[in-house]
Amino acid sequence: MSAALRWFRIAAVAEGISWAGLLVGMFFKYVVVENEIGVQVFGPIHGGIFLVYLVTVLAAWRVERWSFTTTMLGLASAVPPFMTIWFERRVVREPAAVAQ
Repeated sequence: MSAALRWFRIAAVAEGISWAGLLVGMFFKYVVVENEIGVQVFGPIHGGIFLVYLVTVLAAWRVERWSFTTTMLGLASAVPPFMTIWFERRVVREPAAVAQ
């Protein structure tokens, strides 16, 4: 396993976890206590990890020789909550399906 793929896997899981933190923060902000502390903490964390994830997708694309479609799916999976974890599992389970 290449270093780029290892970093991609770490970033994909971290992005999913940061989504969870942001969603919990939003729940508390809008439903429970109307306090913004959760969003103020997890918003920047999630934003930073989101950017790291995008960079690692592009790095893995070059090193692992992913197809254009796979790369675009990887980039798009950063938007819906927890989709990066699904995409990471797909890439690891089916390496031949993602290659050019």
